[in-house]
Amino acid sequence: MIDAQDKVLGRLASETAKLLIGKHKVSFSPGVDTGDFIVIVNSSKVAVTGNKSSNKIYYKHSGYPGGIKSANFEQLIKRNPNFVIKKAIKGMLPKGPLGRTMLKKLKIYDGPDHPHNSQNPANYNIRSLNE
Repeated sequence: MIDAQDKVLGRLASETAKLLIGKHKVSFSPGVDTGDFIVIVNSSKVAVTGNKSSNKIYYKHSGYPGGIKSANFEQLIKRNPNFVIKKAIKGMLPKGPLGRTMLKKLKIYDGPDHPHNSQNPANYNIRSLNE
């Protein structure tokens, strides 16, 4: 379990991707899914450095001419904070069926509550913005 409050988005994404891939384990093999399940809480309180909150733009396209839509980090974190973290982590995972399987083991929640308490998830610390 990772608490995303006051954590830098890139550092959070890279550490989470490393855990999902399983690089922290002795039994790591690049073609085998040996990673852990990850629960991220407080996704709406993730931080970015510098002016990225207003300058970082996320694009999506409908496939039709003139169908491009854009939103900056501030707008997207208010509308869908889980998407920002999931998109950052997805870009750091392997492409193809193996990466899609790894992404299914990621659970992201806006607040501090999650339905996985019965699995007794262990806390994982990542350096925050203030450290």
